[in-house]
Amino acid sequence: MRHRRHRSRAVLSVVAATLLGATGCDAIGGGTPGPSGKEASARPSPTPTWDRTPRSIAAVGDSITRGFDACSVLSDCPEVSWATGSDRTVKSLAVRLLGPAKAAERSWNYAVSGARMADLPGQMTEAVAKRPELVTVMAGANDACRATTDAMTSVDAFRASFEDAMKTLRKSSAKTQVYVTSVPDLKRLWSQGRTNPLGKQVWKLGICPSMLGDPDDLDAAATRRRDTVQDRVEAYNEVLKDVCAKDRYCRFDGGAVFEYRFGTAQLSKWDWFHPSRNGQARLAEMAYRNVTAREDPS
Repeated sequence: MRHRRHRSRAVLSVVAATLLGATGCDAIGGGTPGPSGKEASARPSPTPTWDRTPRSIAAVGDSITRGFDACSVLSDCPEVSWATGSDRTVKSLAVRLLGPAKAAERSWNYAVSGARMADLPGQMTEAVAKRPELVTVMAGANDACRATTDAMTSVDAFRASFEDAMKTLRKSSAKTQVYVTSVPDLKRLWSQGRTNPLGKQVWKLGICPSMLGDPDDLDAAATRRRDTVQDRVEAYNEVLKDVCAKDRYCRFDGGAVFEYRFGTAQLSKWDWFHPSRNGQARLAEMAYRNVTAREDPS
């Protein structure tokens, strides 16, 4: 009986060893030969984890990020910037992520009112000098807001400039994260602002003439002009999404800014086009929600 028990254990050991040899090592991706006699391939590198708590922020872009017309007429007001401002009512992305004290020390705003995408590589050069852990990008409205639709930045040129800006960043930093917002719905802003007589007077000073020119004109030519601008904005947003998707550390907002339905409370009381303090706060909320989300919103 003792002899049979020993023999049974030996048989079980052989069977177990055979099963482990056939399945165990291949299942964990080891370096032992697989069924074909070749070594099993190694697992692919994991996708990098998005850091939801960056410790420094630099902002690049245009007048929206500068808080233009949010505090006084035709003036920048960076303290209310959605990205890096210090205003308590706005609670910028920097304040929400870092707290007021650290935001003052570890956030920088290199956006310029009137800037177009072609200006972004230069702004990015300034931004990367601070070695931020996160760079926010909001640009493109001025590429569509030209004197005429023919003067709008082409989609190819827009793409080339954005790619150049990303390359500029990557030359200095391989892992700095980038949060890219979509271009706002300019047609929505026109439809809201055209109800205010004062706003329409300010528009005559040259604010986004391709969309805002002759705001009460609803004939076929004017409608076609505005639709052309809107189509270009949507094309820009596709470029932003596409270029961002090719960078491992870039996150697009999924169209959140474009889709947000700005109302009169969110628009400047001086030009009824740029975001007010309230509008800046809404942008900050969207940015914080997307930057801290576990999943990519795009």
